[in-house]
Amino acid sequence: MNRSRDERGSAVVEFSWLALLLMVPLIYVMLAVFDVQRASYGATAATRAAGRAFVIVPAGLSEDEARSRAFEAARLAMKDQGVELTSDQLTISCHPACLEPGSTVTVTLTTDVPLPFIPDALGGEPPAIHLSASHTEPYGDYREAKGNG
Repeated sequence: MNRSRDERGSAVVEFSWLALLLMVPLIYVMLAVFDVQRASYGATAATRAAGRAFVIVPAGLSEDEARSRAFEAARLAMKDQGVELTSDQLTISCHPACLEPGSTVTVTLTTDVPLPFIPDALGGEPPAIHLSASHTEPYGDYREAKGNG
């Protein structure tokens, strides 16, 4: 007497396991990509905002005050994307001099985006994606020099 095994319902179980095994990594990769994209957009917006804030500083303010305004503009742009910005991540350089006619201001931001859901219990540095953004803003040839105050 050979009885064939009843396999009704096993396709649902197999499909469920396969979906679980394939969907979890896919969702994780999508979350990581979205985090990196969000931080990348924030870094681009932050460098642009910082460059513009540095260049349009009112007359009578010093270069240090222009730098602090630029950092605040960058911090707000990154905060809009849910990313915290520290002062060591933002650099501002001027060529040939800051706030002088014909000069340019280059703002560079470098940051690391940690991969999501990696516990600290694993030890060492958490894995992260390194991001860098740069923006150059001209001061203008026909503007008065600022930052002498």
